[in-house]
Amino acid sequence: MRSIVGRFLEHSRVFYFENGGAPEMYCASADWMERNFFRRVEVAFPIRRDAHRARILNDLETYLADDTQSWDLGRDGLYSKVETSKDSPVSSQAQLLAKYAAGPTIKL
Repeated sequence: MRSIVGRFLEHSRVFYFENGGAPEMYCASADWMERNFFRRVEVAFPIRRDAHRARILNDLETYLADDTQSWDLGRDGLYSKVETSKDSPVSSQAQLLAKYAAGPTIKL
């Protein structure tokens, strides 16, 4: 799991599973944390429209490429800072802000 700590402190709530060649994508109302599961009702819902799935997957790939503000959760439950590329660092939040400030690129 990757977390981005930047201008927007929200965690991504997108879940993408390859599912043996039949990909599934879900969005959820909250982080998968104990306090959210046991103290309130949360919802996860499938993303069915191809255009929506493509846009979300593209943004998810941008987040996964981030190496300036990202932390990976290890199997031991500890986070480690992702090493920043000296040649071409990637800031997902800056890229997405610029992309969406320029206007829509696909019709939903």
